[in-house]
Amino acid sequence: MIDITLQNFEAELIQGSSEQPVLLDIWAPWCGPCRTLGPMLEKLEVAYAGRFKLAKLNSDDQPQIAGQLSQMFGVRSIPFCVMFSQGQPVDGFVGALPESQIREFLDKHVPSADELEALAEVEEAEALMEDGDADAALAKLQVAVQADPQNDAARFELIKLMLQAGDAQAARSVFDPVAGRYGLDARLVAAGHWISAVEAAAQGRSIAALQAAIKANRRDFEARFELAQRHFAAGRHTEAMDELLEIIMRDKAWSEERARKTYVAILEIITKPQPKPTAADTGAQKGGLELTGKAAVPSGDPVVDQYRRKLSMALF
Repeated sequence: MIDITLQNFEAELIQGSSEQPVLLDIWAPWCGPCRTLGPMLEKLEVAYAGRFKLAKLNSDDQPQIAGQLSQMFGVRSIPFCVMFSQGQPVDGFVGALPESQIREFLDKHVPSADELEALAEVEEAEALMEDGDADAALAKLQVAVQADPQNDAARFELIKLMLQAGDAQAARSVFDPVAGRYGLDARLVAAGHWISAVEAAAQGRSIAALQAAIKANRRDFEARFELAQRHFAAGRHTEAMDELLEIIMRDKAWSEERARKTYVAILEIITKPQPKPTAADTGAQKGGLELTGKAAVPSGDPVVDQYRRKLSMALF
């Protein structure tokens, strides 16, 4: 638990909630319900074992922060609790609610114990991959997916490692259980196209045969698509997109837009995830108050940007 002031608001709420959810309890010494709610929240912080951080704000001592939050949510009474996540106030509740209702509120916004364990496994796996220990990273990611089957980030990284190791069959077994899930993460959708490309490349025509077929008929889209998949499977991403672009420019809807969907998948695969915002990125002045942190806008990858523009021009 931590007390919030203008001086630490930026570090503890805006930046702190980028690392883990933070529940802000706005209270006052003269408020009777606050004296009931406060100890209950402290008990829950312990019970949830690091799944969220509790922050306290005395509205009498910090009227500027309390006033802005009250205005934002249209609330004029205390106790008033606000959940912060990824640098933003996302939800709240008013009054000394029963513990069961507070648990329901928390469970909507904080990771489960399994999710927290899986997240730790993914972070350890990323560190192992950076150190070049792919086998250990693979084991960590397998544990993460087993602990939290909904962890799309871990599943994608596991599939990626398996494909890089040349084990398309294992990658397929990890992907298929979620292949038809509604709202599937974009990178997992892309991983499905990647797996298909690797499988197709293993049993398709040679590159020389495909190039000869295209030379004989530039509208042989099946040959051109097969060649794109060969490039995709081998990690020759720009070559793959060049072939797919030729199809898109001639027939956007060919084969239920297979070319466009695969092109988008490659862009997704080669686009690096955005880094988490740092304290400097959020832009608030020291000692000031800014409830909505400014998201970091990393410089774009010139290759990704170039091929996004090419796709846009071909489609529109």
